[in-house]
Amino acid sequence: MAITTPTTRPTNPRFSSGPCAKPPAYDLAKLASAPLGRSHRAAPGKAKLLAAIETTREILGVPADYKIGIVPASDTGAYEMAMWTMLGERPAEMVAWESFGAGWVTDAVKQLKIEHTVHTADYGQIVDMAQLNYDNDVCFTWNGTTSGVRVPTGDVIPADRKGLTLCDATSAAFAMDLPWDKLDVTTFSWQKVLGGEAAHGMLILSPRAVERLETYIPAWPLPKIFRLTKGGKLIDGIFKGETINTPSMLCVEDYLLALDWAKSVGGLQGLIGRADANTAAIARFVKDHDWIDFLATDPATRSNTSVCLKFTDDRIADGAAFAKAVAKRLEGEDVARDVGAYRDAPPGLRIWCGGTVETSDIEAMLPWLAWAFEAEINA
Repeated sequence: MAITTPTTRPTNPRFSSGPCAKPPAYDLAKLASAPLGRSHRAAPGKAKLLAAIETTREILGVPADYKIGIVPASDTGAYEMAMWTMLGERPAEMVAWESFGAGWVTDAVKQLKIEHTVHTADYGQIVDMAQLNYDNDVCFTWNGTTSGVRVPTGDVIPADRKGLTLCDATSAAFAMDLPWDKLDVTTFSWQKVLGGEAAHGMLILSPRAVERLETYIPAWPLPKIFRLTKGGKLIDGIFKGETINTPSMLCVEDYLLALDWAKSVGGLQGLIGRADANTAAIARFVKDHDWIDFLATDPATRSNTSVCLKFTDDRIADGAAFAKAVAKRLEGEDVARDVGAYRDAPPGLRIWCGGTVETSDIEAMLPWLAWAFEAEINA
């Protein structure tokens, strides 16, 4: 059977789930105002860092009494900083339904060795968040980047909880409504939803998290890069742009540019709308093709950023090899780059649908996905 080759190509074939696509019309020349060759502790550098913090607060709607800091080592650095400085005061509920959540479990169980209960779910499923003991500290990812499964709502988190909630929101921030009153520690990185550059993490602390930091001393030694207090008090400068180690001012300028773009498309609600539109285009495609489906089994928990798909055709003998071959064909045609499933996830594809991706590019790519599938099935 002849396979019709699509005639329309995406303008931007970048669908990687991290680092993610730059905002539309991105231009390196716009970074010219970065204070390069200057100390980040000089007035221009501190002003840029503070602007990054406060514009983040403005767009995400972070409460005024929450602290926002820029820290090293991306989301991983931010989340591990929170775990190593705050956990151990009480038992922890460790929650995982994909690889990054499983990594936080490893930290608590094998490294910190604190009292814990582990709750897991298979890829495509989610842990019942209502069954957790919120008198303990609770560590979880809001959106499972490698499974395409997200927390549908924070309603089940009690307002009168005794423990802290530590939320890895790296592929959720700027694409999903986060209930700040239910989150005590929230982390994310610039290179996800806004397409920023790597290596910088964001750490957001509620007043309850600050209280924990100022009243609890962990039983283990803390590296300098993790220390958030001095003399029993929060190092407040960290949350005003005085970073723990040297940030890249070029990356900061890049993030500021992305934040300005975010405001231009309607802020948080505009970004959510763009991500939802991208995911809806894939949902229509899935509905019309019986050989592919979402990895997330419940539409209510389906991510609108890291959309994970699985092939369901009975003719496929080796799912992993087939998925890799389809991804290779798409990359070879330069219509979809970096769309293979995460290495620890079930075989399939992972298509980034965050706000920096244009819906027209998703719609132009999907016929190529059908073409690649037919080509491999008939190979």
